[in-house]
Amino acid sequence: MFKIGCHLSASKGYLAMGKEAVSIGANTFQFFTRNPRGGSIKPLDLDDIASFIEFAQKNNIGQILAHAPYTLNPCAEKEYIRNFTLETMKDDISRLEHIPGTLYNFHPGSHVGQGAEAGIRYIAEILNEILFEDMTTVVLLETMSGKGSEVGKTFEELRAIIDRVKLSSKIGVCLDTCHIFDGGYDIVENLDGVLTEFDNIIGLDRLRAIHLNDTKNPLASHKDRHEKIGGGYLGIEAITRIINHPKLRELPFLLETPNELDGYAKEIALLKEKYKNA
Repeated sequence: MFKIGCHLSASKGYLAMGKEAVSIGANTFQFFTRNPRGGSIKPLDLDDIASFIEFAQKNNIGQILAHAPYTLNPCAEKEYIRNFTLETMKDDISRLEHIPGTLYNFHPGSHVGQGAEAGIRYIAEILNEILFEDMTTVVLLETMSGKGSEVGKTFEELRAIIDRVKLSSKIGVCLDTCHIFDGGYDIVENLDGVLTEFDNIIGLDRLRAIHLNDTKNPLASHKDRHEKIGGGYLGIEAITRIINHPKLRELPFLLETPNELDGYAKEIALLKEKYKNA
């Protein structure tokens, strides 16, 4: 089954997101755990969560993906920023445990001049603080484009983080198609080669979700500007190969393209056609 969804607003609750997803033909979705540019969060509504779980089961909504806010920086130079990140992620996971098996994605952050090695060490330290044995949430490191001092621009950097995490079985990767193309991985002309490299360095068993985005920038631009499906440097032919690749096609695909709800509905319909007919 093709698992396809998009980014939805969590402001109205889980059940509302579930209904919105179904209304546009999605069977999964992504949402920010809290204000993406801040840290505020609504009180936990267990009744809403129970209603969503029931709705999801009846409407074949699969595993969903929660996205940590952009304000987090687990490898910041300033300790108070790292502490804020630690407490926020810990709280996010405690909430997500009420929906067993949820994916929790975060940006590894920027080392802001300390160097990647220091950044990797700080990220692993936070993960070692927040992960616990019986958690059902899987925490995902997102592949990054390499702008500025971002950590996670290469598969080797992600592997270095994973290697320092004690409960590494709780860690996976979310591959962002815009980010890795902008980061220098040619998924247009050499998708098989990129996936082989990922498998050799990280392991495809850790790949748990795809952020499916086109890009406004050419290969290895080290920028991060998402484009609508088929409107950028990836193009619809490459995206069709991605969603139908035998090593990827069973994963959940989450759109983060510059769209409103009707635009997402059109992209989901297009991708369903390409998935079915390829």
